[in-house]
Amino acid sequence: MNLNENETNYSASNYRTPDGAPTDIVIFTITSQEKETAKKTLPNRELQVLLIRRKVWPFAGQWALPGGFTRETETVEECAIRELKEEAGVERVRMELLKVYSKPGRDPRGWMISHAFCALVNERYLRDRRASDDAEDVQLFSLSEALGMDLAFDHHDIIRDAYRRIQQQMVTEPIAKEFLPEEFTIGELYQIIQTVVPTFEEKNFIRKVTSTQSRKGLIEEVRHADGSLKQSNQYSQRAAQLYRFTGFVPELSIYS
Repeated sequence: MNLNENETNYSASNYRTPDGAPTDIVIFTITSQEKETAKKTLPNRELQVLLIRRKVWPFAGQWALPGGFTRETETVEECAIRELKEEAGVERVRMELLKVYSKPGRDPRGWMISHAFCALVNERYLRDRRASDDAEDVQLFSLSEALGMDLAFDHHDIIRDAYRRIQQQMVTEPIAKEFLPEEFTIGELYQIIQTVVPTFEEKNFIRKVTSTQSRKGLIEEVRHADGSLKQSNQYSQRAAQLYRFTGFVPELSIYS
């Protein structure tokens, strides 16, 4: 640090600055496909991630996360929104900052400090996806398939970190409602949670999600106009009680 430096003699050329501030964007979704069976059962659901195939150096021809360089006239958030639209044709997605990636040598183009963003969104936001700009293709891949691919840059690490983020959110925030109809069964809710958090297991799930004091009011039973309980047998032989989210978000603490 130069103690004699001030507004009259400061020069950015005296300091080594990053060669770029790119963004990388991790977009997850849960796909749903009805099973081909005569028996009523829940559809197959799978967690998938959006990838683009790069058509320029470096890593031309390899799959990667969508993203690109931040312009001097925009914030990194604005860059992420723009790049997601330009490379994958996806817009109106609410993303959040995941982490900054700055490991030396992470990018062959030079000293690049990347700001990664992530989101878990309903598949309807990705229906119009299309490759453009620096991407020659855009597709959804299962998480296991994506992590088994030879991805560009340090995108394996970014995807793993983003996956841990959405797993935490799935069990601490009511984001499951984005993948459920307004009225749903406990079985449907449980399946959505397990799609993102395969290790999730709670034998007393119904009681805990409806009766535990800290969570009471998160969901409620759906009733007919006459007050009788409303049920559905869409995915089961026997009718199951329907529930809906109330809009209440519990404030959970590790100490209570």
